[in-house]
Amino acid sequence: MDVVYLVAGLVILFVGGELTVRGGVGLARYLGISAAVIGLTVIGFGTSAPELVVTVQAALAGQSGLAVGNVVGSNISNLLLILGTGAAIWPMSCTVGAARRDAGVMTASAVLLVGLGLYGVILWWHGVLMVAALILYLFLTYLQDKRDQASCEFHASEAEEIENAPTSLPKIILFTLLGLVGLIVGADLMVKGAIGIAEKFGVPDSIIGLTVVALGTSLPELAATVVAAYRKHTDVAIANVLGSCTFNVLSILGITSLVAPLSIDPDIQRIDLWVMLAATVLVTAVLLFRCRIGRATGLIFLVGYVAYIASLVPRSGLS
Repeated sequence: MDVVYLVAGLVILFVGGELTVRGGVGLARYLGISAAVIGLTVIGFGTSAPELVVTVQAALAGQSGLAVGNVVGSNISNLLLILGTGAAIWPMSCTVGAARRDAGVMTASAVLLVGLGLYGVILWWHGVLMVAALILYLFLTYLQDKRDQASCEFHASEAEEIENAPTSLPKIILFTLLGLVGLIVGADLMVKGAIGIAEKFGVPDSIIGLTVVALGTSLPELAATVVAAYRKHTDVAIANVLGSCTFNVLSILGITSLVAPLSIDPDIQRIDLWVMLAATVLVTAVLLFRCRIGRATGLIFLVGYVAYIASLVPRSGLS
């Protein structure tokens, strides 16, 4: 039954995330908010909504390992699995300016998380600073959009990737409400199933968070990246992934720590945070020096992700 809960939670969470994003984009357009602001804020928060709800649910259930593992695992899958998959479909490129800004902020947030990992716990005041840092980043990016037409058009193109967003107010409300309900119900089922599986098979909750839950909550980014790669809109795909990694750390862990303190599992401290940081530095270096992720590099990313998942087997107690 736990597997049924987990799978059902994944499906409902994915659908809820999609409805929430479309409803949010529809509402922003209905209110006359510019496409650039929609791309900068609504898309970023919307695609990270599944991780947020699952992480909060896990924290409230007293499963800090699952909560932190979800975010760390999501970032690893974003950088290695999702970018690797996108690059395997079509070589991905971005501008130097985007790489410096977005990859730089992503790297800074990853370093911050490693520092908190060494501290061992994320407290409420850490969360306040993390959310404040995210707001500052969004505000500075908004100011840059006002000065730089190319930056403005780029964030507008992120919003234009969202098709079939509702236009009438009743549909907007329906999409948004159904999406929020889906996120809450899906997250509850997923966390319940993950905890049940962990208890039944003796697998640490952090491992469940790093693998199944992290991959499941990353499905919106995976779907968006695959579609963007097929359309050859690779700059948007890269921005979505880099932005999601930043949102995961500053927004999700920041907000969740305001709800409950998050203790960091010793294994995550010793291993997974450093894997996340290594993947972050690798992707940042590739983008800064080449502004391009070719098919060969994408395949290397995918091999790295498979190797990382394989390394978790002995830690799961199932080997």
